[in-house]
Amino acid sequence: MAFVEENRLFGELIRGADPALPVPTCPGWTVQQLFRHVGRGDRWAAQMVAERSEHAIDPRSVGGGKPPADPEQAIDWLHEGAQLVIDAVAETGPDTQIWTFLGPRPSGWWIRRRLHEATVHRADAAMALGLPYELSPALAADGISEFLDLLAQPGSGRPSPLDAGATLHLHASEDTLGSAGEWSISHGDDAIIWDDSHTKAAAAVRGRAVDLLLAMTRRQSAAEAGVEVLGDQPIWETWLERTAF
Repeated sequence: MAFVEENRLFGELIRGADPALPVPTCPGWTVQQLFRHVGRGDRWAAQMVAERSEHAIDPRSVGGGKPPADPEQAIDWLHEGAQLVIDAVAETGPDTQIWTFLGPRPSGWWIRRRLHEATVHRADAAMALGLPYELSPALAADGISEFLDLLAQPGSGRPSPLDAGATLHLHASEDTLGSAGEWSISHGDDAIIWDDSHTKAAAAVRGRAVDLLLAMTRRQSAAEAGVEVLGDQPIWETWLERTAF
């Protein structure tokens, strides 16, 4: 399963790293804080699924939410957290409605959410350590789609990332992705509307799927990621300003 593998890769990056090392893409965080965020977040999701929760629980109250002091045991703790999510979904049933920050969703939703929490935070760890980061085109493309799904939910209270009439198209350069590598995005009343069609837009961003993901999640600038921004560039700049989490 991709979630287990991404969790494993994240753990291998963290293993032996200086816990006090700053993580530039997560301002104010250290490697240790990044590690705890991912590991506790998995256990937080697992506990809510296991309890069939209809509301959020306080992450500070999560059972086993603090990693062991021993570095190797801490890595085991990280991996156990991912497995707890998978086991909880299997036990509860993937279609059972559970609280999420987007409203009730099938419990299986949490596996995909935690997967992409791991993919992006693995990038954070790699960049902090000065190491290269790669992700399969299919997984990177799914990460982009998952990110857009989050932004497409109304009622967030945040301004729409696109002004009325503005359109944005993302295009992954890998031909193997087909329509899964196309994202056409437009303004909605209080969110966005998107699909995987190939349409002309006022602004377009093109590059490898992994580089598009890094640029979209503000881990790298378009120039740093090596993606091309065409057309009305202020649309892309506004998008980035309004999608910072």
